[in-house]
Amino acid sequence: MAIGDLWEVTTGDCSDLYYLDTGMYDTEGYGAVYILDTDKPAIIDSGIGTNYERILDALDELDIAREDLQSIVLTHVHLDHAGGAGFIADECPNADVFIHEIGARHLVNPEYLVKGTKSAVGDQWEFYVEPKPVPEDRIVELTDGDVIECGHELEATHAPGHAPHQLIFYDRENDAVFTGDAAGIWVPKIERIRETSPPSDFDLDTCLDDVETIREIAPTTLLYPHFGPRPYSDEAMDEYGEVLSQWVAAVESRRAAADDDEAVIEHFVEEQEMNDVWGKRKAEAETVLNTRGVLHYLDQRDDD
Repeated sequence: MAIGDLWEVTTGDCSDLYYLDTGMYDTEGYGAVYILDTDKPAIIDSGIGTNYERILDALDELDIAREDLQSIVLTHVHLDHAGGAGFIADECPNADVFIHEIGARHLVNPEYLVKGTKSAVGDQWEFYVEPKPVPEDRIVELTDGDVIECGHELEATHAPGHAPHQLIFYDRENDAVFTGDAAGIWVPKIERIRETSPPSDFDLDTCLDDVETIREIAPTTLLYPHFGPRPYSDEAMDEYGEVLSQWVAAVESRRAAADDDEAVIEHFVEEQEMNDVWGKRKAEAETVLNTRGVLHYLDQRDDD
């Protein structure tokens, strides 16, 4: 497996489905985009935008003509999932862009989204590119229960714990769920699930509700944008619930013992163990982002 590689999804009973390592943050095994190669081709999520040409190359590899792509399906508008949508839409003129109704305005005018992302990711912004706005008439707004017909039926379910504009999609034919960030970050290299808790929308209780939503669907396969397919199990859902709860508890406990929040962040950066997987820079940046998200959540919770 390497950046730019395209693989067929063979987990469970999946068919017509491929995933691409987009090389997000110049990191192997971190950012995936899925392609449904049907009579109505679709991509699910669009990556960060920086390397959108790799998605176009993958379409070429599958002999999917640009004008034949029908759907660009976004789990949410965070730029690591939706940043490439405008570029792909520009290259694929017949593709509609599907997004939760709350997030649609940020695709049309990404100014606020860019500002928030820059604030959240700091110097990691160098890995991003300013997103290209999506024309309003190309956007299809979704809400809970809507179904996209793209050769397979994708049923949208609202999963707002990670972000209020997040949807997960159940692929009925493949008995698989495109998880967005509702099921955490799957790291196949070490076969572990990791937390994702970025500011400013992370909410623990709602994230745990999203875990239960996936459990109720109980698909055969989980399709993570970070990173790749994984067989579903109740144990996987239990694991992520425990990871999230323990992570929030650890940050809360450290905050109670630390002089200030920067000391809390520094502590967890020093303690993280992902350097050998993602590289030191990405591993540390991921920890900073997730710690800040929990600290913000704790502030919001205590103000309620």
